[in-house]
Amino acid sequence: MKKFTSLVSSAVLLVNENIDTDQIIPARFLKATDREGFGINLFRDWKFQKNGELNKEFALNNPNYSGSILVSGNNFGCGSSREHAAWALSDYGFQVIVSSFFADIFKGNALNNGLLPVQVSEVFLKALFQKIKDNPKTEIEINLTEQVISVKGTELSEDFEIDPYKKTCLINGYDDIDFLVASINKIEAFEALQQH
Repeated sequence: MKKFTSLVSSAVLLVNENIDTDQIIPARFLKATDREGFGINLFRDWKFQKNGELNKEFALNNPNYSGSILVSGNNFGCGSSREHAAWALSDYGFQVIVSSFFADIFKGNALNNGLLPVQVSEVFLKALFQKIKDNPKTEIEINLTEQVISVKGTELSEDFEIDPYKKTCLINGYDDIDFLVASINKIEAFEALQQH
């Protein structure tokens, strides 16, 4: 995984609430087990109309929005437990998802795949929605080290929570195996103490 300490980016605004994993990546695209290539079908049924034409009203098709941060409505990632949802978001180019609530399984899958879910208050989220609507080029800063999300050039900022272990993994670019390998000296020292 890539190391993640901080990010400054504009954002894609998707105000919908209760976005489930089948909307993120429809079930018919889950045939592959490799993490690559899922981004092309991210929000597939929202990106295209029934006749196959591009849905120009959809946020990801809006040329005003860009960046590696997705700002979304409450209860993001609900529904089934498919890890492919996190794969699709990462493969598309998102590094951070901001919402006022995440489904627990989605949150875990995201963190395991180097995608940072930043949970903010409803008040902060509404203010962020408005800033991006007013100016789609608004830059958001995510500081994982300090656990702060802020809007560049404004007073708008808020702290966010993250599991300390997952924070360590993201900052170092570790998955669970990498973390164990990096901890081998501590593990061996602990084992040596147990044998005495």
